[in-house]
Amino acid sequence: MEARVSLSVNGVARDVVVDTRTTLLDGLRDRLGVFSPKKGCDHGQCGSCTVLVDGRRIISCLSFAVSYEGTEIVTAEGLADADELHPLQQAFIDQDAFQCGYCTPGQVCSAAGMLDEAKNGHPSHATDDLDPDTSDEPLSDDEIRERMSGNLCRCAAYPNIVAAIRQAAGR
Repeated sequence: MEARVSLSVNGVARDVVVDTRTTLLDGLRDRLGVFSPKKGCDHGQCGSCTVLVDGRRIISCLSFAVSYEGTEIVTAEGLADADELHPLQQAFIDQDAFQCGYCTPGQVCSAAGMLDEAKNGHPSHATDDLDPDTSDEPLSDDEIRERMSGNLCRCAAYPNIVAAIRQAAGR
């Protein structure tokens, strides 16, 4: 069975007809030509397909496209403001936080969502102080690593990814 799904992708209203079993990742890539989210493992274990849906990060290979009717989806290329890179995109360049680049779009989207979660006081397993008044304190490297643990990098650029996130977070 097919269904029409209306959503906004990187600020552009889009309608797409998909089989109701089509994942958001496949809908983006195969139907809408949005190629930054990557199909890495197709099992929700690597994070290369991470996108932001209404500001929250999700694994798009495990999500049905029909579930996102009327939502705002932002991919890595949608973070930039016209010709000006998003601070995370610039930090990934500055810190050489990618090698092959395959995981980079998912890493950047996950980092954007993670920084927003931290700013809003959402704890992680590595959070030392659960007091919501401390949500504007800088994240430790351990905290960044814990919050990004669902995103894998086959090239092992993790130290540079942490440095990039630290830079984008303003410390």
